[in-house]
Amino acid sequence: MITVEQVRALTMTLPRTSEHLIRDRVKFRVGSIVYVAFSQDETVMGFAFPKEERAALVESEPAKFHLPGESEMRFNWVEAWTAALDEPEMRELVVEAWRMVVPKKVAAARLGL
Repeated sequence: MITVEQVRALTMTLPRTSEHLIRDRVKFRVGSIVYVAFSQDETVMGFAFPKEERAALVESEPAKFHLPGESEMRFNWVEAWTAALDEPEMRELVVEAWRMVVPKKVAAARLGL
């Protein structure tokens, strides 16, 4: 199981990230683009993910991942149960979500690409 504190520790190392509390939900964003957000009870972590790949992700592990609500389907977004994620998997998902929202040069500099 992962926690908001674990995600916070990681996201604060990623350039241009800021944390916000919006309607009692913790959100991490770059500029105005949210790339990771938690449900109010912190049992669900939503994260940026390519639209064209999310159905395959959800189908691959439906006990772990699920599609967002109807109003969020237009975004590059998918959700996971925090209890089903381990830390290495969370790290990969968060870093890839961050990578989607920063300029390629920023990602390359941080990740050594």
